[in-house]
Amino acid sequence: MDRPEKEDYHQELIIQLWKAFPSFNNSSKFSTWMYRVCINAAIDIIRKESRRLKQVRLSEINTQNIPVSTDMICSDQEKLYQAISRLSDVEKAIITLYLDEYSYKEISEIIGISETYTGVKINRIKSKLIKSFDNGD
Repeated sequence: MDRPEKEDYHQELIIQLWKAFPSFNNSSKFSTWMYRVCINAAIDIIRKESRRLKQVRLSEINTQNIPVSTDMICSDQEKLYQAISRLSDVEKAIITLYLDEYSYKEISEIIGISETYTGVKINRIKSKLIKSFDNGD
């Protein structure tokens, strides 16, 4: 992603925060509310981007960094990132918040699901990730 794209996304998040500010009612921490607005805005951006076809010139592709086989990916951290990248947008958001050591309550407020369901989702996501590691994906 180049700098102008990042600036566009940053600006879009600020606009969404500005629009959503009247809905902030102090029922949760400001940072939790802000994180939720940004997550939802980011998911919307990703959805819009995925609908749009992207064209890449073959000359722009750096073939030097393409692994010949999945055996070349050796670190567990890289495998974890790859496994997470295959999750749905909501699952990515949940596991990222979990890895950032947010509580189940905070995650549930940010994502907009119950605290109990947050625990269920986290356990299911962990199972998916473990299965991915076991299969060598």
